[in-house]
Amino acid sequence: MTATQAQTPDLSYERVGDATTDDKPHRRLAVRHRPATTSDRKLGLIWLGGFKSDMDGTKAIALDQWAAEQGLSCTRFDYSGHGLSEGAFTDGTISQWTDDAETIFERITTGPQILVGSSMGGWISLLLAKRYLAKVGHDASRIRGMVLIAPAADFTERLMWTGFPDAVKETILTEGRWEKPSDYSDDPYIITRALIEDGRQNLLMDTPIETGCPVHILQGLEDPDVPWQHAEATFHNLVRDDALITFVKDGDHRLSRPQDLDLMIKALAGLISQIQM
Repeated sequence: MTATQAQTPDLSYERVGDATTDDKPHRRLAVRHRPATTSDRKLGLIWLGGFKSDMDGTKAIALDQWAAEQGLSCTRFDYSGHGLSEGAFTDGTISQWTDDAETIFERITTGPQILVGSSMGGWISLLLAKRYLAKVGHDASRIRGMVLIAPAADFTERLMWTGFPDAVKETILTEGRWEKPSDYSDDPYIITRALIEDGRQNLLMDTPIETGCPVHILQGLEDPDVPWQHAEATFHNLVRDDALITFVKDGDHRLSRPQDLDLMIKALAGLISQIQM
């Protein structure tokens, strides 16, 4: 089967949250899950997208098509308030979106998995691993590897709040939100006070980060949103894990050009070979 012949997996919905509580409101998450087609390929792939992105982006589709060619399972989903999932984007927080990822990981996937996180999805991947290791420990962990593309760990604080002018900070604090112009869409990013404050409860970069698995980071040196120094700092914080970082000299934030997609696939193939040795 070639990439162009791979059919899009059916869309399904997974319920998360509790309709009777205010802190975790009920919502349905849109999911596309491709089961494995060969019994000897036990690893599955999970796509974790970026801030205000969805599961039908260029990298996510390329991942799914490659998984189909390899006979691997692949799971893509939209966080609440993103894409086809329920909820308002402006109600979302890092904690809520990590809850979403945890729900999909636990209810939809089986067996060992590789997390592929882009931008904010890199932060969510690291948070999911932290939660999961605390629950089951290293020996029982199903998270066997990560490919992180321009990982934006702690971005609400390090890449947003600390760089905001005082006037913007005042707007967020007094009005509860600020419209940040986007380079990728006509619609601005709505930055809420809740997003900033919740982000501070999920910071990772001030202490060593542990995933319990090998990690490969891909980072563009021309990325205007996540500076290469930030990805390098994330790499150095992975002190307990086997980690590799690859810089793309002319790469931007998206890393969605054909050569970038090839690099993502090569990183995955290398990681799978390492895991299955």
